[in-house]
Amino acid sequence: MTRPLRLVFAGTPEFAVPCLAACRAGGAEVVAVYTQPDRPAGRGRALTMSPVKQAALAAGIAVEQPESLKSAEAQQRLREYAPELMVVVAYGLILPRAVLAIPPLGCWNVHASLLPRWRGAAPIQRALLAGDAETGVCLMRMEAGLDTGPVLLVRRTPIAPDDTGGSLHDRLAALGAEVLAEGLARVRRGEPPAATPQPQDGVTYAHKLDKAEARLDFAEP
Repeated sequence: MTRPLRLVFAGTPEFAVPCLAACRAGGAEVVAVYTQPDRPAGRGRALTMSPVKQAALAAGIAVEQPESLKSAEAQQRLREYAPELMVVVAYGLILPRAVLAIPPLGCWNVHASLLPRWRGAAPIQRALLAGDAETGVCLMRMEAGLDTGPVLLVRRTPIAPDDTGGSLHDRLAALGAEVLAEGLARVRRGEPPAATPQPQDGVTYAHKLDKAEARLDFAEP
């Protein structure tokens, strides 16, 4: 591919920022960034921009913040950007089938687990809580199911005994940017990564963390 790939990026938290940087560094033309609407945060509950929005504005990229992508208006707005590929990293909104069908090259997702283990919202924390010895990131081609799409590329990392949610988050965010950069480079060379269906065995779900799970038990060491 001699010209830049037209790409729409969708992400919200800090985890997604390195992937946005990887898209820009990899020669893609990021024509728009989709992120969650500004939310109240901090003691003052002031409206706060997501880390991805901050990074997009700093880079001069158009930002879209729809409450949902289900409406015809939101889907038409996305079509107007004419993306060839959409990259989704911890966006926080479900992509309807109509949205998945808009980019000719489909929609890619960077997911912080070794799929099919830990599909869902909190894969980093669930891997730690389960005592997993290894985790990683998958570059996946999205379909209608929850993290069920075929896997394009994988990066693995051991979980050390002293790893925390924070340390593992940062390492996986960097690995996610690496695996995405490799996938984009292959597309530019005309050699897109092969899609491998996920196995039926080994499926687990990383359910969203509940506040009750954060309570400290002072009887524990």
